[in-house]
Amino acid sequence: MDLMRSMPLGLYLEQPISWLHRLDARVKMAALLVFLLSPIQANSWWRIGLVLLLIGLTITARIPLRLWRQQMGLLLAFSLSVLVITAIVPDGLSVEHQPRLPGKEIAASKAAATEESEKTQFSWYDPRGWWDKSRSVSSSEPDPLPQPNNYRYVIFHQGPLKITRRSVDIGVRFSTLLFTLIYSTNLYLLTTAPEEITAGLEELMSPLERLKVPVTEIALTLTLSLRFIPLVLEEVQNLVRSVRTRAINWKKLGWRGAVKIWIAVCERLLQNLLLRAEQIASSMQVRGFTSPNEHRVQWHELRLKTGDWLAIVGLALLCGARFVWGWQV
Repeated sequence: MDLMRSMPLGLYLEQPISWLHRLDARVKMAALLVFLLSPIQANSWWRIGLVLLLIGLTITARIPLRLWRQQMGLLLAFSLSVLVITAIVPDGLSVEHQPRLPGKEIAASKAAATEESEKTQFSWYDPRGWWDKSRSVSSSEPDPLPQPNNYRYVIFHQGPLKITRRSVDIGVRFSTLLFTLIYSTNLYLLTTAPEEITAGLEELMSPLERLKVPVTEIALTLTLSLRFIPLVLEEVQNLVRSVRTRAINWKKLGWRGAVKIWIAVCERLLQNLLLRAEQIASSMQVRGFTSPNEHRVQWHELRLKTGDWLAIVGLALLCGARFVWGWQV
C-alpha cells in the first residue's frame, strides 16, 4: 500500500501510542470543536497562540519526525508562504480624502487666510510690510505636530513593495486560521481510530434517538465509509500501476487520446468500487446482519479516566481565556 503510506494527511498512527491516543474520543472531539470555533472573532495573538499550542501538543505526544515532515512541515511552509504573499499585496484599504468645498472656494479661502495673517504679523511702524519682509507668511499651512508615539501605518515601503499593518494583520489571521483548521483536524485523525470516532459520535448523538433519528444507522454508515477509504486508495493505486506498465506514449496520443484513456480508467475505478461495495454487503448478509440495532458491535469502551478529566479542565480554562483575552479589538 505505497499510496496509503505516502498520503500526508488523514492517516491513523497506530504506533507509538501517545497520551493523545489514550484520551477518550468524546474529549478529543470537544477539543477539536474548541480549536475550530475559538478563532472566530478572535485577535491575532490568540490565533498565534493556538498554532503554538498545536505544535506543543505534537511535541509532547512524541509524534515521529517523518510525520512532522509530511504533515506539519508542509502545512507550516504553506501557511508561511500565504502570510508573506498576503503581507506584500495591497491591503484593500483605499481611503481618499474628499474636500468639503469645491476647488475654487478652497483656493479663495486659503488666499484670504494668507492675507489676513500677513496683515496681523506686520509691525506698527511698517504697516505695508516694506522693511520687514522676513516676517511675512510664506504658507498658510501649519507645521505638522509631533506624534505622541512611534506608530506608523506603513511598516515598510521600498519601490513597489509596500507592507502595512492591515496587510500583516490579514496575513496573520488567514495563515493561522488555515493552519489551525487543517492541522487540528489532522491531529485528531492521527491519534483517533475510526471506530473510536464513530463510537464517540454515536454516544454524543444518543439524545437524538428520542426524536426518532436513526443514530445507530448513521454511526454504522460512517464506520463503513471510513473503512472503505483504504479500499478506494488501493483501487486507485492498482489502476495507476496498470497504466504505467503499459508504457503509453502520451505525446503521440495527444490530448484527445489521453482524455479517452483517463475516462476509461475512471469508469473502471467506479466499477471496481461498486463491486467492492457489493462484496461487503454480501459478507454482512452471510453473517446474518439484518439491522444495526439487533447486531450491535461495541468497538471501544467509552469511559472517562483521570487523564480525560484533566483534559476537560484544560479545555474549560482554554475557553475561559478565550472569552477574557481572545476577543478581536
